[in-house]
Amino acid sequence: MRTRIVIIATVVLLLLSVSSVAAQQETTITLLHFSDYHSHAVPFYSEGATDTAGIARAIAYLKPYANDPDALILSGGDMINKGSPAWSDKYQCAEWSWFNGITKAMAFGNHDADYGADVFAQCQTQIDYPILGGNVLDSNGQPLFQPDGKTYKVFDVGGMKIGVFAMVGPDYERLLTPETLPVAGATFADRIEATRAVVKALREEEQVDAVVLIGHALYEDDVALAQAVPGIDLIFGSHSHRKEELTSIPGTDTVIISPFQYLTYISKVEFTFANGTLEDISGELVPMSSDLPEDPDIAQQVAQMQADLEANTDYEYLFQPIGEASVELSTEGQFTGEAGLGNFVTDIVRNAAQAHMAIFTASGFRQPIAPGEILEQDLLTAMPYKNAIFSYEMTGAQIQELLDYSVSRSGSDFFSQVSGIRFNIVDDKATNIQILNDPADSTAGYSPLDPAQTYQVATSNFQGLFAGGYKDIFAPAPYTETGLDVWDEVRQFIQTNSPVEASLDGRIVSGPPAEQPAEQTPAALPVSGGASTAPWALPVGGLVLVVLGRLIRRRIVTPI
Repeated sequence: MRTRIVIIATVVLLLLSVSSVAAQQETTITLLHFSDYHSHAVPFYSEGATDTAGIARAIAYLKPYANDPDALILSGGDMINKGSPAWSDKYQCAEWSWFNGITKAMAFGNHDADYGADVFAQCQTQIDYPILGGNVLDSNGQPLFQPDGKTYKVFDVGGMKIGVFAMVGPDYERLLTPETLPVAGATFADRIEATRAVVKALREEEQVDAVVLIGHALYEDDVALAQAVPGIDLIFGSHSHRKEELTSIPGTDTVIISPFQYLTYISKVEFTFANGTLEDISGELVPMSSDLPEDPDIAQQVAQMQADLEANTDYEYLFQPIGEASVELSTEGQFTGEAGLGNFVTDIVRNAAQAHMAIFTASGFRQPIAPGEILEQDLLTAMPYKNAIFSYEMTGAQIQELLDYSVSRSGSDFFSQVSGIRFNIVDDKATNIQILNDPADSTAGYSPLDPAQTYQVATSNFQGLFAGGYKDIFAPAPYTETGLDVWDEVRQFIQTNSPVEASLDGRIVSGPPAEQPAEQTPAALPVSGGASTAPWALPVGGLVLVVLGRLIRRRIVTPI
């Protein structure tokens, strides 16, 4: 008997020991990522809240992770933005070095060489973290960004080997000009083929435990990449300014998370490994809201630099009021439907161009305008890109194609805001399309879109000539350069019509039109105090209940 007890005790101890070892072999590491900062050093208004984000707050949040051996901090790029905000033009990459010792790698964003190759080269000398972009080639056709002679980086995080790489999007070829290339003569290799080579090297040569892509491409390009190239565990979203919690990409083992823009959120993802194998990925978007503390040294530096900026004669006009908003001019919902700012701007442009309709990608509306005083800088940060207004002659059939393409880009910043046209989104198509009768009279009502009729369509020169997908639809249509500028028209309207406001009016509706209820004969149901039209129902029902009760007692029917 005693021998049996000893054996059982020994087995129990061995099991406990094995369990303890297994528990010790489970490792969890944290990855943090921000993207599309665009020189938004100063806290600002976003998603209905003031004092959001700011570089001092983001750095205060990230710093505790910087020296954590179980954490890794990464950037998706687009750290500057020529033209807006003014901070970028005055200070360029001054704050890139503030991330030294914090950020471990950064993707090359399409705006990072906005001030030319010489400035970009100087910016690189100020930072201790590498810039990645595996498919960016120099004038000799060789990879431009090669830290340690490779187009990727491998980091030891909590004893796990994490392979990190970046690949720029296919739209770089049209977005970057010779003046904004990282080096003279730079070109861009096929993103999918370059990724295949990098993932193969990371998996087979480096024997990494996980593979992470940090930017810099549109959401749909990241999805397509994951579906084409197996072996990527996590994609940190960038470029699309998309806000999305951790989500699985259909048809893949890859997950993606996107932190919106301007440091409003930081992506926080945890990898859990069991015996060296990645077993679980969890994550969240951490809001950089006003209740989080700021790094005091950085905050003081930002305050002084902003004061110097506002006092500078080259920029002081940007901080003068141009009008007032009685309500928020919101960007909420602009990637899938109508939004306040989109309605406001497209209405102004359609009226200025005397067109039946106006259409603009949501990518042109970067930030909401808060209720209250509107500064020149507020309008510039809301609409940072100055574009000319073009007026196209298009058939109803072409407009249908235009709207269908916009709907196909739902969820991205290439979904379009509209004016002078109303439609429902059903089965990923624009349906029940109604268009303004008279461009000169917005009160003249709407009529169904006629595929054969010709209409005037106002848009930006960017959307008509350069925007992927849209430009192909606009190409066959004749257009007129109106000589008007989108930004100038909006500014003038605010100046002469303040306080301004915007609202949603149902011009874009997800789902079929609401059906008008048909006249129906009231059902013949008894009304309280009235007589039943089936006087036999009550006694028959009572008889049924009595029979059921007896059957249950005799166990013929089993009660539920």
